[in-house]
Amino acid sequence: MAQRTHNGAVVLLVGLVLASSACHPLQSVIQTDRVLPLRSWEKVLERAVAAEPVPVRYYAAKVDVDLKLPEGDRSFKGIIRSVQDSALWLSIVPALGIEAARALITTDSTKFMDRLHDTYFLAGRDSARARFGMDPDLALFQDALLGRAIGLDPLEKYRVDREEGLYVLTSKEKRRFIRAAEDLLPEDTLAGDRDMPERRLERTLRRAEVREAVVLRYWIEPDSFRVVRVRVSDLVHDQHADVRYEDIGGEDRPPLPHRISLSLSDPARHASGTLQLHRVETTGPLNLPFKVPEKFVPME
Repeated sequence: MAQRTHNGAVVLLVGLVLASSACHPLQSVIQTDRVLPLRSWEKVLERAVAAEPVPVRYYAAKVDVDLKLPEGDRSFKGIIRSVQDSALWLSIVPALGIEAARALITTDSTKFMDRLHDTYFLAGRDSARARFGMDPDLALFQDALLGRAIGLDPLEKYRVDREEGLYVLTSKEKRRFIRAAEDLLPEDTLAGDRDMPERRLERTLRRAEVREAVVLRYWIEPDSFRVVRVRVSDLVHDQHADVRYEDIGGEDRPPLPHRISLSLSDPARHASGTLQLHRVETTGPLNLPFKVPEKFVPME
């Protein structure tokens, strides 16, 4: 039963992570030694927000998935369909061409069928989070499909850096937690240096029983000002998610990512994957069928 649950989690992970403006395609190779002009974080943020892909009503694509998991590598094919602010649908098809699993994510529910074991799962977001260890947030997944900057807030303050030919915006959430954590440390430990090392900050936050301390980083291409990479770090639990948008379309292809790379890590494990998207279309309407056969039984 544990293996069945894990298989479901893998399928949901792939479907949920996959997750337009008329812009020119990004350079295929970033000039890492390029010297960028100094810009304020306000100007970089303004340009990045303006360059965000416009949400599309319909999205459909075929996908080749390669995963590197602690228990071994896995590869399979799938079909993704998405209706903005409504639902995301995923069908997993192994090499034999017979559907193995299907998932449907809405604004308030998660539905999953394991056709290999004749089981299903139907529940709200809270139950899905408890079952699979992730929050099936439809808006977040649809933003990822379009290559949007997950969590980028035009009203937030950021720090700007230049790194290997890209601008980098970093949220300042950490600073608030540093100030909150200072009360737990002897004053002389901070007297000489107000910047707390990251690992030490994580340990201190755990001692303070802080529930959340999330830092967001965005890597921004300097010509188009499109976000090409997003890193989300939970400093309390030492969990990190890194998403990279690659092979941005153009000319005869929609200006959306056609390759998405993902890595997830925590203190005990690391997983990564690559999703190669083909035949990306943004026309509709789309059919999102999900009917559980009578012989199927609930997942235990």
